[in-house]
Amino acid sequence: MAFTKMEGLGNSYIFINNFETQVPEERLPELAKLVSDKNFGIGSDGLIVVLPPTSPDHDFRFRIFNADGSEAEMCGNGMRCFARFVYDKGLTRKTRFPVQTLAGTIIPELFLGENGEVVAVKVDMGPPQLHSTKIPMTGPEREPVVDAELEAEGHRFVFTAVSMGNPHIVIFVDDVEAVNLAYWGPRLEHHPLFPRRTNVHFVQVQDSSHLLMRTWERGSGITLACGTGACAVLVAAHLKGLANRAATVHLPGGSLHVEWASDGHVYMTGPANYICEGRFLRSMTATLT
Repeated sequence: MAFTKMEGLGNSYIFINNFETQVPEERLPELAKLVSDKNFGIGSDGLIVVLPPTSPDHDFRFRIFNADGSEAEMCGNGMRCFARFVYDKGLTRKTRFPVQTLAGTIIPELFLGENGEVVAVKVDMGPPQLHSTKIPMTGPEREPVVDAELEAEGHRFVFTAVSMGNPHIVIFVDDVEAVNLAYWGPRLEHHPLFPRRTNVHFVQVQDSSHLLMRTWERGSGITLACGTGACAVLVAAHLKGLANRAATVHLPGGSLHVEWASDGHVYMTGPANYICEGRFLRSMTATLT
């Protein structure tokens, strides 16, 4: 099975073109776990698959599976790589096109350098969802979910919740490096307040235009970057009066420019890079090759 490995700020995914590969979709969760394994697979944060759309007015369909085989609705870093992948592979000549995802229609826009190479990708992530039922959360309904509280192992956390098509909680702290992310991440991801689990972000505000974040991604654990998370962080910071409507969000893997524009949509701009290409030959997936 031919694959391409790409990364956006160190958030790495295995890409397959299912127009050609034609892996049965029911096998994709299994395949995601296999390719993501760093010892017996390729090693990645998950699998992203390019598929024909099933909804009109879309050019492609995007499916993403975390390293544990669970399916996510969207991925900002993955979408930037997806857009570059389909353009560079000749699947489209458009530099702006609609993509069908479980989070709805997402529209990436490619920026080309003088030599025609993709140098950056801007993604229209759509409007954030701020109602508790849209995130989703259990308990009394509220909108927005700002300075809500939860308890985990006797520790009280104050958080803001945002959905960018997938669930996020944002916790503002004085020092993100002091947070034991490996300990608290899974405990908050699986908190009963979040019926579909949640992505977890700890954020330090440097100033109104610069935010520093660390992420525990639902289904993947600690990652170097999270695009939808960076969007959720900017929205949460602005709702709390801590940031402007546009800011640079700094992640361990690099930085993203995020803007919550006057049209209500969130726009994210950043890089999309190749790591390697090859064929995945593990014998137990012989039926997939």
